[in-house]
Amino acid sequence: MIDQKDIFATIDMIEQQHLDIRTVTMGVSLLDCCDEDPEKACAKIYDKICRYAGKLVPTCEEIEAEFGIPIVNKRISVTPVALVAGASDTDDYVPFAKALDRAAAECGVDFIGGYSALVQKGMTKADEKLIRSIPRALAETKIVCSSVNVGSTKAGINMDAVALMGKIIKETAAGTKDGFGCAKLVVFCNAVEDNPFMAGAFHGPGEAEKVINVGVSGPGVVHHALQAVKGASFDEVAETVKKTAFRITRMGQLVAMEASRRLDTPFGIVDLSLAPTPAKGDSVARILEEMGLEVCGTHGTTAALALLNDAVKKGGVMASSSVGGLSGAFIPVSEDEGMIAAAKSGVLDIDKLEAMTCVCSVGLDMIAVPGDTSAETVSAIIADEAAIGMVNSKTTAVRIIPVPGKEVGDMIELGGLLGSAPVMPVHKESSADFVKRGGRIPAPIQSLKN
Repeated sequence: MIDQKDIFATIDMIEQQHLDIRTVTMGVSLLDCCDEDPEKACAKIYDKICRYAGKLVPTCEEIEAEFGIPIVNKRISVTPVALVAGASDTDDYVPFAKALDRAAAECGVDFIGGYSALVQKGMTKADEKLIRSIPRALAETKIVCSSVNVGSTKAGINMDAVALMGKIIKETAAGTKDGFGCAKLVVFCNAVEDNPFMAGAFHGPGEAEKVINVGVSGPGVVHHALQAVKGASFDEVAETVKKTAFRITRMGQLVAMEASRRLDTPFGIVDLSLAPTPAKGDSVARILEEMGLEVCGTHGTTAALALLNDAVKKGGVMASSSVGGLSGAFIPVSEDEGMIAAAKSGVLDIDKLEAMTCVCSVGLDMIAVPGDTSAETVSAIIADEAAIGMVNSKTTAVRIIPVPGKEVGDMIELGGLLGSAPVMPVHKESSADFVKRGGRIPAPIQSLKN
């Protein structure tokens, strides 16, 4: 029997502590949409997405109304488009992005992800065509998101792709207001196939025909819980986070199973990541400060984040039959009120953020840098982050915005969940000779596990 105290506690988490389902994402395989004629392929893509995901939004709205649980985003992820478009006789892949955009708009979702390429060991002609089309594709669509996987623990780091992505990010920034297109573009190492979060969501080739993945969030709930254990030992802090993550994830499991049943679509995973928003009281940075740090980014921040990330995983994994995606704590600067404040104060810089990515989910996320940052510097930042992921057998990523015309200390407004960001400094010293070497950084010795 459900305890009345648990019911009231859940209501309080939703109403006062910003607990929500951050996303219900339907993954759709497009492998059977391949066609030598690109127009026919695009028509197949549009028709299949609309057929499978046409009821996603109304179904989520029904669940919200019946259970009283906010579902902030409804999204679609698809097979990496380079795998599909490669069968078509065309050099222009932008129409594929536009087909995704039209289908997503017809379904009423917030974003669609999967304008992607997997190039960790090398680029096919299709991969390169898609990557080079990204600036135009993101400028000429509204809700399409793009990702490129440039490395893995098994394959090493494709430095040719890393060098190219620095240029692509600069072109994407130049082609959209305040570099907004870069907020929809992420570069991965060890990308996962079942991530429900944008901009990196895609439906991996190893996934089922269609699937429902759910991403939960609750930084405010964790922050509130830690206020009850001020001054306690780290053992008690970890236990408190674990119990809180369990409760958060149970709600995600409930929504995932219900959406799966109503949409007649297999349940995939619950991603139990703590995903912040710009709203006050919904910040990962404030959780770290609640542990005793004056400002996020000061000494001790990496240790605090390591505890948080591990405790979230341990608590969440007991609450769901299938935990996947990225699962842990996100640190997107522009999307976290506490991170924004810490970055504006100068305490939190890119070097500290890079250190933090060694122990948390994903990586350097939603960071604005000066518009005159060179493509080679952007590539070098990607290479550093990919190296962390490769050596530590974890997913890392870079979502960076070189904002045209902006300098260190300026602010940019991205709006909505994307928030605002202070333009942060990068090192002035050149990495150009390093980046232009090309080739592949070999996989580490720990990749040899067979």
